[in-house]
Amino acid sequence: MLLKEIIDRIKVSNLVGREDLDITGVNIDSRKVSNGHLFVAIKGTQVDGHQYIAKAIENGAVAVACEQLPSEIVEGVTYVVVESTENVVGIMATVFYGDPSRKLKLVGVTGTNGKTTIATLLYNMFRKMGHKCGLLSTVCNYIEDVALPTGHTTPDPIELNQLLARMVEAGCEYAFMECSSHAIAQKRIGGLHFEGGIFTNLTRDHLDYHKTFENYRDAKKAFFDSLPKSSFAIINADDKNGEVMVQNCKARVKTYSTRSMADFHARILECHFEGMYLEINGNEIGVQFIGKFNVSNLLAVYGCAVMLGKQPEEILLVMSTLQSVSGRLQPVRSPEGFTAIVDYAHTPDALENVLNAIHEVLGPNGKVITVCGAGGNRDKGKRPLMAREAVRQSDHVIITSDNPRFEEPEAIISDMLAGLTPQQRRKVLTNADRREAIRTACMMAHKGDVVLVAGKGHENYQEIKGVKHHFDDREVLLDIFSET
Repeated sequence: MLLKEIIDRIKVSNLVGREDLDITGVNIDSRKVSNGHLFVAIKGTQVDGHQYIAKAIENGAVAVACEQLPSEIVEGVTYVVVESTENVVGIMATVFYGDPSRKLKLVGVTGTNGKTTIATLLYNMFRKMGHKCGLLSTVCNYIEDVALPTGHTTPDPIELNQLLARMVEAGCEYAFMECSSHAIAQKRIGGLHFEGGIFTNLTRDHLDYHKTFENYRDAKKAFFDSLPKSSFAIINADDKNGEVMVQNCKARVKTYSTRSMADFHARILECHFEGMYLEINGNEIGVQFIGKFNVSNLLAVYGCAVMLGKQPEEILLVMSTLQSVSGRLQPVRSPEGFTAIVDYAHTPDALENVLNAIHEVLGPNGKVITVCGAGGNRDKGKRPLMAREAVRQSDHVIITSDNPRFEEPEAIISDMLAGLTPQQRRKVLTNADRREAIRTACMMAHKGDVVLVAGKGHENYQEIKGVKHHFDDREVLLDIFSET
């Protein structure tokens, strides 16, 4: 593809060199550049790509997009100067890969909690309806049934468009993706066309990056600001931030709620460990999920399917067959008769939701034993809040290590304990060894009790000092159960 075609949709401040170059690839990582590539130098949070322009040219780049010209201009290389490379990289990647998002019905899901569940359930539902689909999520990316491991909730613009192009090539009709606040703020989804967007909820998270809750909220809102009139936006009316999301939204807005009248509404008729009976828009359905927050998730899925043209009868029929997503309220039965639950809850709100769901189905004599920690090198302010929530709704709490990254586990545990009164601490044990913490919780449990192992969910590693060690909460539980 000619460079002229790639830069035709962006505002160029200065052009040094030829526009009629044949571009064979687009990259933001100089190490991945090869002959004929366009290198886009981005000022990231950790590294400034402008420092690697010379390396990219050495590796074969014939064109460079940058915010200021380098001191040394290499003959034969074209320099495209723009105001913000971060703002235009998504558009350039979209053009280079043939605008794949316009050849799919792409739906984005954003919010603090529920993104993975909603995107994955939509992917599973539409596949059961006979459609070829793609999924971009925290757990794994899929092109039909081909799994592609993921490093970020939302990939960078280059990888994202590559994946979407592969979905188109595979004949996919639909794609469902999580849109993280980082990805929106960093313009990773720039240039993409969304058929629709879903807002789940908003609670404290990622303040280590966004600094303030308002910045975090506005990053989510920017996604809805960018939706065109032809698209739809579905918001959770039970969250006060839902209306904020669509204040400047041009798309058709629909609401869902478990508390009041909305376009899509539901109430729980019965609830058991095996699932719930619900009424959704006047129709009764049995589902294999528990918890009020999962009712909200299912409503978002239902609403999205309706907006994509599916009939309510077909949606409800398929929804009744869907199962929980890996690491989300995932039960593991013990030989002793208690239930262990693995869940990704790593924010105070998510922990509250999961514990609420457990109490909704807990027997009259059952106790709740919670194992939880907090991630290192992330928002420290939520640590004491998480400990407080765990203690409030549990009979016993064991605070342990999550992914400490480059922090000391004991320091993270101390931050969590700081949120508790002396009386609350009587419920708490600490053990920085996560395996032993889980083992202790299982030893404390009796028939009818629930052991909640929170924080890691689907993750199969523990990150310590920059190294990922294999660690899967579900595997650990099964190992412990096999020893008894």
